[in-house]
Amino acid sequence: MTAKLIQGYEVVIGFETHAQLSTQSKIFSRSPTAFGAEPNTQASPVDLALPGTLPVMNKGAVERAIRFGLAIGAHVAPRSVFARKNYFYPDLPKGYQISQFEIPVVQGGAVEFYLGEEKKSVRLVRAHLEEDAGKSLHEDFIGQSGIDLNRAGTPLLEIVTEPDMRSSDEAVAYAKELHKIVTWIGICDGNMQEGSFRCDANVSVRKPGGPLGTRREIKNLNSFKFMQQAIDFEIRWQIEEIEEGRAIRQATVLFNPDTGETRAMRDKEDSADYRYFPDPDLPPLVIPPEWIESVKAGMPELPRVMAARFVNEFGLPEYDATTLTQSKAMGAYFEEAAKASGQPKLASNWIMGEMSRRLNAQDIGIEQAPVAATVLAKLVARIADGTISNNAARQVFDALWSGEGKDVDSVIEARGLRQMNDSGALEKIIDEVIAANADNVAQIRAGKDKAFNALVGQAMKASKGKANPQQVGELLRAKLGI
Repeated sequence: MTAKLIQGYEVVIGFETHAQLSTQSKIFSRSPTAFGAEPNTQASPVDLALPGTLPVMNKGAVERAIRFGLAIGAHVAPRSVFARKNYFYPDLPKGYQISQFEIPVVQGGAVEFYLGEEKKSVRLVRAHLEEDAGKSLHEDFIGQSGIDLNRAGTPLLEIVTEPDMRSSDEAVAYAKELHKIVTWIGICDGNMQEGSFRCDANVSVRKPGGPLGTRREIKNLNSFKFMQQAIDFEIRWQIEEIEEGRAIRQATVLFNPDTGETRAMRDKEDSADYRYFPDPDLPPLVIPPEWIESVKAGMPELPRVMAARFVNEFGLPEYDATTLTQSKAMGAYFEEAAKASGQPKLASNWIMGEMSRRLNAQDIGIEQAPVAATVLAKLVARIADGTISNNAARQVFDALWSGEGKDVDSVIEARGLRQMNDSGALEKIIDEVIAANADNVAQIRAGKDKAFNALVGQAMKASKGKANPQQVGELLRAKLGI
């Protein structure tokens, strides 16, 4: 949903996202974090808090948290503490989760993104380190559930926003931008199907200007498509409930993609229900300034920095630059094509247009594109120097994409797509078109623009599409004295 006001209601959305950190071992033990191992083969006594075991902080997890804080312009706390969040799920047998509560490692910051061509910003409250729970398995058992504790103790960064989003479109755009950031800086692989990037959406509705409504939390949204469907359903459901005079109860809900509906799983807890208290086994996490500076020195060029450079270096509009930095691979592809062709804006248009359309249709990334950046650059250069028309360029691109051709110039020659640059031959065609279309000529002299466009079309047809449309127009105007 794109409208801010739906049936007289304002939508309010906040996000909690769990990004699984890309360490090889767990947050408080040396157990591996590899996905897909046999159930219960990667859970150590430390992960299960068996008597006599003590957790030890994973330095790599802390470094990744610092990296995220720097990427979003947040405050990285020089001192943060861990707490025990007490609750019991079947897949959390020790009865508590080690997390951060009062003093998180990352505080504040913002995520900026575009919704269409409108720039948006979502404020972050915090990002804190914690351990994951295990996983309950239901589908492989009849009348009972299995428990796989491999995931227990896997390091997570929980990223919490302010309730700044006002539509499902805005929420999905934020989630995509956050996904881009954590994968770009290398702290998370972003695999939503494997649960590495899981989003919980807190959704409520209210009358404009009124107090915040009662929120319901949609848990574990693991695809952007389902995210949008779930939020849209929840918005409609809450409005219908309120209009029918029923109160919204704070709850945790799940989305069923088969029915397109959310359903309540349990009443939603508040922080007091978790009975947080400082973990007695873990000292405060101290991050000295020199560690932050060391991490900063090793950071890659961030998406927003690369986008600003594309604006300054290549003269791109800010919207183009932001779109081209949706991934490191796309940014690198554009930069190579822009420099090789000397036509950055034209290269941008092709990447954002024809290239992206085909990538989306085949659901592949630009790093898998069958047309290399240098090949696209040559195609762009041939458009710019007038060798081929835009229509002919699309035919060349088709051949390159399908593998029927490997070299731009070879395809142009083999298919006879070179534009007609012989002014004498072109003048002869135009003379013949003018002679054969006396009615159009009369209309043109009467000031009818459509007749001129029709005459250009006749000339292009007579040239079998090989004439340069701009040159045709100029010669026609000269011949007709207009």
